[in-house]
Amino acid sequence: MKRLRRYLVAGLLVWIPLGATLLLIGFAVKQMDKTIELIPDAYQPGMLLQNWFGTENPIEIPGFGVILIVIVVLLTGVMVANFVGRAFVGGWESLLDRIPVVRAIYSAAKNFAEIVFSDSSQSFKKVLLIEYPRRGLYSLAFQTSSELGEVQGRTGGDVVCCFVPTTPNPTSGVVIVVPRKDVTVLDMDVDEALKMIISLGVVVPKWRNDQTGELPFEEPDDPA
Repeated sequence: MKRLRRYLVAGLLVWIPLGATLLLIGFAVKQMDKTIELIPDAYQPGMLLQNWFGTENPIEIPGFGVILIVIVVLLTGVMVANFVGRAFVGGWESLLDRIPVVRAIYSAAKNFAEIVFSDSSQSFKKVLLIEYPRRGLYSLAFQTSSELGEVQGRTGGDVVCCFVPTTPNPTSGVVIVVPRKDVTVLDMDVDEALKMIISLGVVVPKWRNDQTGELPFEEPDDPA
């Protein structure tokens, strides 16, 4: 029975992650394929292929929506990379900035996107270990900012803004301000930290201590 149970668990460890991955990818592709409906019916790929091959029904192309989105994003990037495109985006943002509710949502989404996708930003580039929610208990966190303006001035010390994600959903969490001296920089990558958070701490990244040496750890560098 023990051997049977071991084989069963080994099989589940293969199929459960694979099945979950396929389901999530399939769901994402299916949602992206709905963008084809924005194209007029006469110019949709399925209708064009139907006319080309003379079939009775439109020919569906799974994943074409993903290709369409990638092309639109690339073309948008090319357009906004020049002076005319930047002027157009500036005018668009100025218009949205005059709408009360839309202004807050758009501004928050834009700031988050700039933080995550910008190569020059220091946000979400370091994994930190902090004592939270109280002394003696430790939580993984991500550094989001070290230039806090009034917050830093009011505290009278050198502080770091950290995002402490929840598990197993790391998209939610709390933002806390921690003195820099109480922050420990970990050597694990952001991807490794996310895996540990999503897995409820089951997946623990291997510590390459031969590259890092012994304690104490270093404090986070100030990008300024």
